[in-house]
Amino acid sequence: MNRKRLIAAALTLSVATLAAFQSAGAAERVRVRGTVESLDGDTLKVKSRDGKDITVALKSGWNVGGVIKAAVSDIKPGDFVGIASQPTDSGINGAIEVVIFPASMKGTGEGDRPWDSAPNSSMTNATVANAVTSVNGPTLTLTYKGGERKINIPDGTPVVTLTSATKADLKPGAGVFITGEQTGETAVSADRVAVGLNGTVPPM
Repeated sequence: MNRKRLIAAALTLSVATLAAFQSAGAAERVRVRGTVESLDGDTLKVKSRDGKDITVALKSGWNVGGVIKAAVSDIKPGDFVGIASQPTDSGINGAIEVVIFPASMKGTGEGDRPWDSAPNSSMTNATVANAVTSVNGPTLTLTYKGGERKINIPDGTPVVTLTSATKADLKPGAGVFITGEQTGETAVSADRVAVGLNGTVPPM
């Protein structure tokens, strides 16, 4: 397999990783957000963002995908995005974070569902129909099967996209986002890890 095919395969793997995180079924699973403490074989130790020491048992064949910074200016009509947001007094949800999906992921996990990154938050995976810029940042109109939602993206909202990564990127201090099954009070079993690269903190 040549280098181009290896890169393509790695990116496909990272796409599959986040697709699983964003799927409707993932809402019934445990999500771990934190930083790597250590990786020993198939055991990943994570300090969660609420200060807990979590042990993640990685299943046979587990994989890793990368998360890197992007910008609001990268979002164009027709793009497929995943946006976590909260209700605001204006009646238009305010974004908490934005993931710009590669074109190959268009339609993945499409829809609007509850999310757990903040109180009363939801996750909307949808196509950008249009964008209007105001003094408070752009407001996107997102369309998905059976619905539509307008979401404002305030200045400073984390925006990321996906890339390839390797197990070597799971270094102490690296930010991670993991969806898995609770196996104990501070133990989780998982087969995928999303890791922030170049200091990026996965905001999902």
